[in-house]
Amino acid sequence: MPFASGPTWIGIPLIELWFVALFLTLAMFLWLDGTNFGMGVLYGLSDDHETRERILTALAPLWDGAEVWLVVFGGALFAVFPDVYGGLFSGYYLLMFAILGALIIRGISPEFLEQREDHGWRRTWSITFILGSTLAPFFLGMFAANWLVGATSTITLPGIVVGLALVALTTAEGTGFLGMKTEGSLDETMTRYGQIAQVLYLVLAVVTVGYLYVAVDGMATKVVHPVVLGLVALTAVLGLTYLWLLQSEQYRAAFIVSGVQLFGLIALVAVLLFPVIYPSTGLTVFEAAVSELQLKMMTVVLAIFLPLVLVYFAVLYSSFAGPADPAEGY
Repeated sequence: MPFASGPTWIGIPLIELWFVALFLTLAMFLWLDGTNFGMGVLYGLSDDHETRERILTALAPLWDGAEVWLVVFGGALFAVFPDVYGGLFSGYYLLMFAILGALIIRGISPEFLEQREDHGWRRTWSITFILGSTLAPFFLGMFAANWLVGATSTITLPGIVVGLALVALTTAEGTGFLGMKTEGSLDETMTRYGQIAQVLYLVLAVVTVGYLYVAVDGMATKVVHPVVLGLVALTAVLGLTYLWLLQSEQYRAAFIVSGVQLFGLIALVAVLLFPVIYPSTGLTVFEAAVSELQLKMMTVVLAIFLPLVLVYFAVLYSSFAGPADPAEGY
């Protein structure tokens, strides 16, 4: 069945543009903050003091800026698809609080950890840092999966599976980033954790796609669409490539590959959704979008500020490029 047509501006279909922009901001957040989540998971898996200090030093100037993209995601959803914003944030309000709580404890834990040298104090805040770094991607994965399948409850099987998959993928991404921040070769234990995380992600991705095909009404046709199958095949190829790159100590390339996988995951969610944007009610993007005038105004804002934000992050990451020195501290 052909899709409805929406308003255009200088030849650009505005509703489709904002649908893509919405998921692009979510992918940018998960890519940039996913690095930090993965490093936090590795912090918990490591028993080496120098590795832990290197992780904290590498994260210090970067972690808080990434959350700008989450704010932009929520703002774009509210401004362009307000009914969807209201439905998602009220329908999954417990999950929203869980996500915010995990992000908060992940953010404050390193700050408190460095305030005292007491063993019990540092152990407590290390645990909260690990929990926040693990639970944040898990809850975000649950949110994305529940949104996709139109779940009316917070805890669902696809939510749990995708949540675990996102934890695994961010851990693989964090391993590549940690390799970039390490002078010389990455510790064999950390390399092994990254490889295990990548294999786990591939397995969980296959399980998720299979579940969508078998158990979710209306998804079977979408799952076998060439674009979806192409994204799944690309994920598999990239996963195998990541394993080889990490073993070959090509950490930057491994980090990039895992980042592409993350963008592919969000693209998969978007493709499986479109043209529906709120599956629990069947609301499409064309029905949910605001007026043409509002779309044009928001597009002007996007065209002005998006390049500025991208330049900011380019400068930020280039300024703190290179290996991290554990002696510098958080």
